[in-house]
Amino acid sequence: MPKDPKDLQEIFHNLRSGDGMFNHAVKMFDGLSKDGLTHEALELFSQIKDKGHMPDVVSHTAVIEAYANAGQPKEALKVYLRMLSSGVSPNAYTYSVLIKGLAFDPKLLRDAQKYVMEMMDKGMRPNAGTYTAVFEALAREQNVEEARAFLEKMKAKGLVPDEKAVREVLNNKRGPVFRTVINILFGK
Repeated sequence: MPKDPKDLQEIFHNLRSGDGMFNHAVKMFDGLSKDGLTHEALELFSQIKDKGHMPDVVSHTAVIEAYANAGQPKEALKVYLRMLSSGVSPNAYTYSVLIKGLAFDPKLLRDAQKYVMEMMDKGMRPNAGTYTAVFEALAREQNVEEARAFLEKMKAKGLVPDEKAVREVLNNKRGPVFRTVINILFGK
């Protein structure tokens, strides 16, 4: 990745050049595997192996991630919507990248919540990093009631927050936001 994430030209150049897309596919594969999504990870692998080309979800997610990392969540969302309209389905890694990017911007926090729900409606479980990003953003905005209501919606769809994993995600953060997130998710 370029030193200055705002340099999108360099990002796109890196994606196009030999290993860029492959590296991104490896990252996606790792992300899916770590989240226990072995089936999805293997499906991604077999698409690359059998068809000999990168699945469109890899390139779209790479661009979404580039915009999210550059602090341009609106652009990331546009790429996501374009991806959908071109018939490419997101995987759990795509959702994770998109949701974390959107949660970064208070104005897009509702969108982040919407995509967590959409993800869960499709039978995908957000990992601790993904849902914690949303609760952290809600805590920063001091929307504790909204956060509690959102947690209830997620629990109704089967989410059981993992305290150890959430604490790992927040491990270098302390202070009121950390305490608020732990309090919302675990009533502590």
